Amino acid sequence: MTSGVPVDFDPFATPTGAGAGAVPATEQQREIWSSVQMGEGASCAFNQSISLRLTGALDAAALRAGIDGVVQRHDALRGTFSPDGATLRIAPSLTIAIPLVDLSAMDDERRRLAESELVRQEVTTPFDLVQGPLVRARIVRLHEAEHLLLFTAHHIVCDGWSIAVLLRELGALYSAARSGIGLALGEAARFSEYAARQQQELRSGAHVKAEEYWLSQFASSVPALDLPTHRPRPPERTFGAAREDHDLEERLLVGLRRLGTQLGCPLVTTLAGAFAAFLYRLSGQDDVVVGLPAAGQPLVGREQLVGHCVHLLPLRSRVDGADRFADYLRAFRNRLSDAYQHHQYTFGTLVSKLRLHRDPARIPLLSVMFNGDRELQDLRFDGLRVDYCWNPRRFENFELYLNAVECDKQLRLECTYNSDLFDADTIRRRMQEFEVFLQGIVADPAETIEKLPILPPAERHALVVEWNDTRRHYPEDLCVHQLFERQVERTPHADALVYGDERLTYQELNWRANRVAHNLRALGVGPDVTVGLCTERSAAMVVGMLGILKAGGCYVPLHPTYPQARLAFMVTDCRMPVLVTEAKLRPSLPEHGVKHVYVGARPESPTQDDDANPASGVGPSHLAYVIYTSGSTGKPKGVELRHASVVNFLTSMSREPGLTAQDTLLAVTPLSFDIAVLELVLPLTVGARIVLVSRDVAMDGAALLEQLTTAGISVMQATPATWSLLLQAGWKGSSDLKLLCGGEILPVELARQLLQRAASVWNLYGPTEAAIWCTCARVTDVQGPVTIGRPIANTTIHILDRQLQPVAIGTSGELYVGGVGLARGYLNRPDLTAERFIPDPFNVQPARLYRTGDAARYRPDGSIEFLGRLDYQVKLRGFRIELGEIEAALHAHEAVAQAVVLLREDHPGDPRLVAYVVPRVGHEMNAGELRDHLRSTLPDYMIPQHVVTADRLPLTPNGKVDRRALPPPSENGREPDDDFVAPRTTAEKAMAAIWQQLLGIDRVGMYDNFFDLGGHSLLAMTAITQIQHVFGYRFRLLDLARQTLGQLAAVCEQRSSTAAGSKPPPWLWRAVQAIKTGVLRA
Repeated sequence: MTSGVPVDFDPFATPTGAGAGAVPATEQQREIWSSVQMGEGASCAFNQSISLRLTGALDAAALRAGIDGVVQRHDALRGTFSPDGATLRIAPSLTIAIPLVDLSAMDDERRRLAESELVRQEVTTPFDLVQGPLVRARIVRLHEAEHLLLFTAHHIVCDGWSIAVLLRELGALYSAARSGIGLALGEAARFSEYAARQQQELRSGAHVKAEEYWLSQFASSVPALDLPTHRPRPPERTFGAAREDHDLEERLLVGLRRLGTQLGCPLVTTLAGAFAAFLYRLSGQDDVVVGLPAAGQPLVGREQLVGHCVHLLPLRSRVDGADRFADYLRAFRNRLSDAYQHHQYTFGTLVSKLRLHRDPARIPLLSVMFNGDRELQDLRFDGLRVDYCWNPRRFENFELYLNAVECDKQLRLECTYNSDLFDADTIRRRMQEFEVFLQGIVADPAETIEKLPILPPAERHALVVEWNDTRRHYPEDLCVHQLFERQVERTPHADALVYGDERLTYQELNWRANRVAHNLRALGVGPDVTVGLCTERSAAMVVGMLGILKAGGCYVPLHPTYPQARLAFMVTDCRMPVLVTEAKLRPSLPEHGVKHVYVGARPESPTQDDDANPASGVGPSHLAYVIYTSGSTGKPKGVELRHASVVNFLTSMSREPGLTAQDTLLAVTPLSFDIAVLELVLPLTVGARIVLVSRDVAMDGAALLEQLTTAGISVMQATPATWSLLLQAGWKGSSDLKLLCGGEILPVELARQLLQRAASVWNLYGPTEAAIWCTCARVTDVQGPVTIGRPIANTTIHILDRQLQPVAIGTSGELYVGGVGLARGYLNRPDLTAERFIPDPFNVQPARLYRTGDAARYRPDGSIEFLGRLDYQVKLRGFRIELGEIEAALHAHEAVAQAVVLLREDHPGDPRLVAYVVPRVGHEMNAGELRDHLRSTLPDYMIPQHVVTADRLPLTPNGKVDRRALPPPSENGREPDDDFVAPRTTAEKAMAAIWQQLLGIDRVGMYDNFFDLGGHSLLAMTAITQIQHVFGYRFRLLDLARQTLGQLAAVCEQRSSTAAGSKPPPWLWRAVQAIKTGVLRA
């Protein structure tokens, strides 16, 4: 409403005269009223605003008279609403002020800016639905013979069809007023009568049938369309918007019309069907709901009626990518026809009947709209040339609103979008992709939807070629250990490895590794011979690894804490003839006739040559190591990595993130985790120093912090979980530290904290099958999700759909890796190798791609955003876990009939494995026994923190387990039938308070074990630190794993009573405070 301009209008005056009165608002109007209450942005989303550019000698008085005439003719334009939105009040007359704004004296640039500002005001100034008026207009003089008419109405009283009626009438009235000739347009149809009829139809049989139809459309489920957005979705729905226009050439429009004619579809149906199929290609969702507005005027035979008569049809489209587009379009045509026949049922009523779960960040049921429009061709204003356009909205109810405007020789796509979700570049790219999709449809309507083209040539070139141009030199003729041997020649006396008090120079490390190598050579080890490596984390581990490589063999890490059954499987599976170990570990190793070589032992008949580098005949194509990862069949699988792959990786990493002879790297990762190669080998190829810490130190935040801050560390690699552990231990940062993070998604908040504490932060990604890391990114901007960067040297990354076609920039697909870094395959698993390593369709030379099973998307700048797993493989604290392997182990228990395992994060930052188990008939389920069973075959990191017993598992309509419907584990962390004994002493209660706070559970009993209640090693280290703070005594990780709360509390009490005698123990006051401030509940 124009401020300071009086209008002859009183919304609460007693209605008199023709067309005056009060009628119940229609259902659609009440729905708009409700939406408007969400705020000014929501209200402005309903501003219908147009610009008429009038070229010629304008008669402003005649134009004002014409506007006044259409307002007086159509009662809806004189309407306002009661404060509750239930009643439409029609004023008997209304005169709106129509100011003239003169910009003609301005220079061109100032005039352009002023014109844009006036248009902006029109679309961003809300209407007062109670006070009114709900239409406004102003005339803008640009030049003496060029004017602009800005006309704006609220959608609640004027829809798009009505605007066309008004413009035609306005032209006729203007022309008549200018010529002085009277004009009889005839009595206008009254919206008040239409509204009254709408109320009557709510009780009709047609309305009942329409309700049955629409409820049946969404009876089984209600899909939510998740379009790939440029920015994360805000927690609450927003309305800010912008618009991008894209013109399609005449040849394409002709082809679309011809196709529609062949298939019996109007152009708008062809376009709407194509748009729904395009959304399927963008989102990967085969169940899509698109809103289509249907003008109500022609449906009731009142083409000249002005008001809000539009019906919003939420058309559900199930898209099968294997269908031919022509067949799909015929089916779409029939569904659209059915929807039109049941138009009487309003969108708001449907939403209320469906009783949807409301997401404050989304509009219910429908997020995307499509509208077909035709440019007005018969606007006649006497003596004027008229051009008109819809003013782009600055606020929008929907995430995307695509308006296809049909002109004589072209088709204009007007895409209004939520500017908090998308940016202009993204929308422009989507419109180009939609054009390519339409071209594909016209060229071959018999092609399947999933194979139709979608990428413009420039975008495809960027995805396939430009962003994969990673060719760099690396020493193709060398093996991993030879890189080390060359460095030994360069810096023989420099420190290579430090472990505790033990310090080895490059020359000393080389000598010790050579002795192991000669021992292995004597036992027949050579190229591609697998050799087990089972040692504690110490210098012996690095010596053994290098010794195996020097002998020509490939090492197979065997973690000494793994269950014997798992170790035995690995030994048998890779048919290893020799195992490098330490004498103290011999009793815990499986007996399988394997020969043992002890690290540090001299050959039986030592010679001077035993310190020399052995000649093994190994080459770059031979294996460097085999690492076992979790397997979906219930058995781990061995991944075979060649020397060439590892050498390329090391060379690339030495460049970026970079490592030099001046660096000292803190090595914290277990050898069984392939990223340990970076920590244990890369420094030895560039002359850097390794500081190796034990497993206990690596898991203890305080101890690790001490090493990081006192050992001169300049580089450290760890998982996000370990970096979080350091932060919890009070790490303040190291200004010269290069920080490498990988193995799991790097959370934004953690990235922010790390950036404040290090010289540089690098995020790394890679599967074991692609030689450790295959992408890297320096983290500098943490406004959104942290990317995994770009491919490293001689590596290609393709993000593909199910047809192995590149997906559009910004959309999700499966990440495939190619290049030098690919593994040879899976040991003794040719079937699985063929399944996961496929021919590279983008390489003219014979090459392969590895399908990772990871979801990712390319950003517009070529960086890659990791989105998670496509299957049920997960990563927990850096360990890759096949949930199927845990499920297989659960099914092996005699009491288990059915089992499903999930990785849940019900509390942010605390992901946990949860097992859902259905017991066999006649068996009782005990969570403790089940965990003991799992520990006999699985490592600790694969043991579920929670076991939930259920009578049955929820199923999807197709009979599969509905994993999304599985409930979170009980907040008390225990089975309902477990015996519970409450803590009694002060020490027990204080320790229980600590556990409850960390585990987020309601109660902890005397006989509870920390890990059985859902704890894991990182939480346990935090518990140990807090227990030490209260009691002054530090437990080992093993203590928490094996003992109950009562046993641990008794240790604290016993130690303090011995030291204090008859005095109160020094921890008593802290224990009382822990109870008071903790979460202990009876």
